[in-house]
Amino acid sequence: MSFLTPLAGLAALAAVLPVAAWLGGRTRVGSARRALGLEAPPGRSSVVRPALAAAGVALLGLAAAQPALDRSSSQRVRTDAQALFVLDTSRSMAASRTPASPTRLDRAVEAAVQLRAAIPQVPSGIATLTDRVLPDLLPVAGTQSFDGVARRAVSIESPPPRSTSVRATTYDALTQIAAGNYFAPSAKRRLVVLLTDGESAPVDAGRIARALPASKGYRFICVRFWGSDESVFDANGKPEAAYRPDPAGGAVLAGLAAANGGRSFPESRLGAASSRLGALAGAGPTATVPGETRTRVPLAPWLVAVALVLLVASAISDPRQARSGDLRLTRQ
Repeated sequence: MSFLTPLAGLAALAAVLPVAAWLGGRTRVGSARRALGLEAPPGRSSVVRPALAAAGVALLGLAAAQPALDRSSSQRVRTDAQALFVLDTSRSMAASRTPASPTRLDRAVEAAVQLRAAIPQVPSGIATLTDRVLPDLLPVAGTQSFDGVARRAVSIESPPPRSTSVRATTYDALTQIAAGNYFAPSAKRRLVVLLTDGESAPVDAGRIARALPASKGYRFICVRFWGSDESVFDANGKPEAAYRPDPAGGAVLAGLAAANGGRSFPESRLGAASSRLGALAGAGPTATVPGETRTRVPLAPWLVAVALVLLVASAISDPRQARSGDLRLTRQ
C-alpha cells in the first residue's frame, strides 16, 4: 500500500472533535444537573453516535491521503546470459525507397523489437554505432523498457560521429564493447546483435574476433537492412547526390559474422535470424525478479463512501433515547 498525498492524512486528526464535543457536553450537563439537584436520567448516555462521527471523520482524513494498493508482476530472467543490440545510426541508415517509406533505421528498430521478443528471458540492452559504440540502455529484464528506448531514443546520428566523412560507419568500433562494461560479470553468454546496412569503412574482422572471443562467451549475429533502390532524401524530399547504395555490404557483413563464429541475415529472413538468436541464447539458470507490469487500485472512493454512511448514521437520533424522553413526559 502507498499514500499519494500522505501529509493530507493529517486531516484525520479532526476525528477527536466529535468525541471532544460529546465529552464537553456531557460534562456541562452533569454540572448543571448537580447544581439544580436533579437526578441523572435512567440508563447511560450512548457513545455510539460520537463514535460513528469520529470514525467517519477519521476515514475522510485517511481518504485525503489517497491510499492505494500497488501490485507488481514478476518474471523469470536468465542469470547467465545477456544480449546487446547494436543499431547502426549512421547517415546511410536514413535511406529509404521513397521519402515517405520507412528508413533502414526504422526497419532495424522494429526488427530489434521482434528479435528481442525471441529471447524474452534474456536481459537485453541497446547501443548505437557510427564510428564509436555508445550505450542507450544497459541490459534489462523487461521488454517494455527495451521497446520504449528503441522506438523513442534511437535516431540517425544521435549522437553524431566524431569525424565527418562520406562513410562514417566503422565496424572496428565493435571492439569497444569488450572494454565498455556492457555486460554484467555474471553473463557467461554474451549475445551481440548488429543491425546495419553493411556500408562500413574497411574493417579488420580478425581484430573484432579477438576482442569478442567465443571463449569469453561472445556470440555474434547481424541483420542487414539494404536495398539497391534506396536513397537518402533531404528535407525537401530530394535524393542526396552524395549517397550511393553499396552492394558490397552483404559480403562485408558475411565476412564479419564468419570471423566471429556467427551468421549474417538479410532483413527478409528475420524469422530465421530470430530462430538463430534463440538457439544462441539456449537454456540456462533463471531467477525471479520484479516485472514491469504494475497496477494501482485507489482506495479513497471506498473510504469516502463508508465515511458518509457513518456520518449519516451518527446524525440519526437514537430511537431508544426518544422513547425514554416520551415516557418521562407522559409521567409528568
